[in-house]
Amino acid sequence: MHKITRLSFLTAVTALALGAFSAQAAPETGKEAPAFTLTDSNGKTHSLADFKGKFVVLEWLNHQCPFVVKHYGSGNMQALQTKYTGQDVVWLSIVSSAEGKQGHVTPEQANAITTEKKAAPTAVLLDSDGKVGRAYDAKTTPHMFVINPEGVLVYQGAIDSNSSPNPETIKEATNYVTAALDASKAGKPIEQATTKAYGCSVKY
Repeated sequence: MHKITRLSFLTAVTALALGAFSAQAAPETGKEAPAFTLTDSNGKTHSLADFKGKFVVLEWLNHQCPFVVKHYGSGNMQALQTKYTGQDVVWLSIVSSAEGKQGHVTPEQANAITTEKKAAPTAVLLDSDGKVGRAYDAKTTPHMFVINPEGVLVYQGAIDSNSSPNPETIKEATNYVTAALDASKAGKPIEQATTKAYGCSVKY
């Protein structure tokens, strides 16, 4: 009986510890963005610290997700990438799909899709073990994050205000990423700094 009670106690403590860890792992808007280092589809290593002094956009990506298709099939995501990388913003598309899961790509496949879609991120980062995705608590594709030049997370959530997979809704939707970048670059407060991301679940 004593052993069972002790085991139950240890199980409860472990569960509490894991819960606390999970709570700490989720990033908080207005606080320093979680550090990371990942290799891109061309074999180059990138660390968030490398981009101090620049705005950084993180975009969680799975090209087999209908909500990603919405923004890439319409050209919306590529237009955003082109616009902001042209303003010296670093745009990192991150693939956290595990091997064998929907959306997982090899470096060669990632490059082929980038070319096919005429995408224009700074880099496509491969996170097949999901460590960076979990550090950011990335839940959906797309799930968007904006980090300011001081390394502070200033926006996280949905790409825009319409969660329909229909690309026709893009025109009338409020683009939260555009709003966050434009306000922050102008030194103004971001009206909606945290929103609920929509899309397919990240396939960890």
